[in-house]
Amino acid sequence: MPTQGSPRQSPLADRHRRLGATMTSFAGWEMPLDYGSVVAEHDAVRSSCGVFDLSHLGMFTVTGDDAAPALQHAFTNDIGRLSVGRAHYTLCCDDSGGIVDDLLVYRLGWGYLVVCNAANVDAVRTSVADGPGSPAIVGHNGEYACIAVQGPASAQVALAAGLDVHGMAFLDCRELGMATPGPSASASSTPEGLRDGVLARSGYTGERGYEIVVRASRGGDLWDRLLAVDGVAPAGLGARDLLRLEMGYPLHGSELHSATTPAEAGVWFAVADDTDFRGAEAVRAARAAPRTRRLRGLRATGRGVPRAEQRVRVGDRDVGQTTSGSFSPTLGCGIALAYLDAGVEIDDEVQIDVRGRALPAVVTRPPFVDADPRD
Repeated sequence: MPTQGSPRQSPLADRHRRLGATMTSFAGWEMPLDYGSVVAEHDAVRSSCGVFDLSHLGMFTVTGDDAAPALQHAFTNDIGRLSVGRAHYTLCCDDSGGIVDDLLVYRLGWGYLVVCNAANVDAVRTSVADGPGSPAIVGHNGEYACIAVQGPASAQVALAAGLDVHGMAFLDCRELGMATPGPSASASSTPEGLRDGVLARSGYTGERGYEIVVRASRGGDLWDRLLAVDGVAPAGLGARDLLRLEMGYPLHGSELHSATTPAEAGVWFAVADDTDFRGAEAVRAARAAPRTRRLRGLRATGRGVPRAEQRVRVGDRDVGQTTSGSFSPTLGCGIALAYLDAGVEIDDEVQIDVRGRALPAVVTRPPFVDADPRD
């Protein structure tokens, strides 16, 4: 049993250790970084299928007559347009228009499931609770496991493991039903809420994929059945970060934080123009003001690997700083995301200061790779 102050354990922790995972402390949880090779796990997702444990993500349900008004107060997207069986990407902002978190909201027949970044769950819950009315807000971390199945073969893998994913379009969601349930799969007696869990067609890799929220007591059985399918590899946080970077997906704490606004971060699509949410006036004012910087992609044209917090220069002038960077196995070169001066254009040539050496790169518009989760 964990001691006070030690990282929380995923319901699947014993599985990771048996697979020889390198464990790491992340947002208060001990989670698998990799199972021997980040690149091999990345390649499995791009070519076939990888399975991730995401049980560290913040998860809470919001139910009752006041659920929708409270969520609309807290989040930037239009909750009124979210129909039962659908999910959407949205932002939680503070009063000054800075980004507290980015997250997904799933609407089921019984209410809403909010899945946010682990480090920000308390702040996001507080934003919802501070809204109008008195919705029922119930946290579920530790009670449920969250497993992601990602890659071109993810539909076949999910079906082979007993998950009914027939007819699911991108961002569809439904209450979990298992075609071949494990020994602990008796129906929950909970009258409303998550019950046995949620199945969604969503993910953070750019590939076709599914995310499953399942009772902790059933998580190990589902994990085992997924990994028993031919061609499936377990994948850790290292591969997940590399995959999202190749897609140009922003990460909270790197590209997104309270000092960034939705417009400059390139996530304005998650803001509904005609809704009233916390920080709305500041968010819209920032969009209307002349832009001073934009989040861009950088593709290295020379040998070298960019990392976060490295200066970007044009000649002898600083024009920005990287926020994330790595070597892309798909492209065979270094890539990065960076906030650059608004005057820097797509296809401009820049240099990244990599430990005192100038790495030439070209400014691009992500994604860096040819992938689409809607396929």
